[in-house]
Amino acid sequence: MLNKYARAFFTRVLTPFAAFLLRRGVSPDAVTLIGTAGVMAGALVFFPRGEFFWGTIVITLFVFSDLVDGNMARQAGISSRWGAFLDSTLDRVADGAIFGGFALWYAGKGDDNVLCAVAIFCLASGQVVSYTKARGESIGLPVAVNGLIERAERLVISLVAAGLAGLHKFGVPGIEVLLPIALWIVAVGSAVTLGQRVVTVRRESAEADAAAAPGNGAAT
Repeated sequence: MLNKYARAFFTRVLTPFAAFLLRRGVSPDAVTLIGTAGVMAGALVFFPRGEFFWGTIVITLFVFSDLVDGNMARQAGISSRWGAFLDSTLDRVADGAIFGGFALWYAGKGDDNVLCAVAIFCLASGQVVSYTKARGESIGLPVAVNGLIERAERLVISLVAAGLAGLHKFGVPGIEVLLPIALWIVAVGSAVTLGQRVVTVRRESAEADAAAAPGNGAAT
């Protein structure tokens, strides 16, 4: 849901920065790789230590590369299947690092096996939600549903909560509860979204099979 509005807004905001990088000879693929490396560093260096505020700051600085690289490719007229593939693949890597960082915290000093499992479910379900759409489209189906929580929602909910929860180390009392709440919201929302996409693919595949069945073609 956020993709529809937020992406268009940030694309306009980041267009001058994308143009600046192009003038400096930076390639879209380089931005994709650097952005992913920055997100992974922020998540896997800070989150397992419970440094959620600083980890979120680092991730936020790099996460917009997902919009900058595509903007650069369009401005330069070099959009390609390879660029789309690389961007999508590294998005999954970055998402895995973020929720993996949460899981490592709860498996270690956070000492909460239930929340560790919830974080792992968020990681896995996010990957599968993306896969269901990609797989459905690969067999010729439109998969005409967005779902309750897509990638943008997963990132915004979890990172905003993590950043605020990190303020606990600055003396803000009780605020650390926001991260567990956010993880549960993302987990439930991802499960609902997965169900929505599976149901949609089942319906669309049944309709496509029925349309292709003998006797349903156009009269000659």
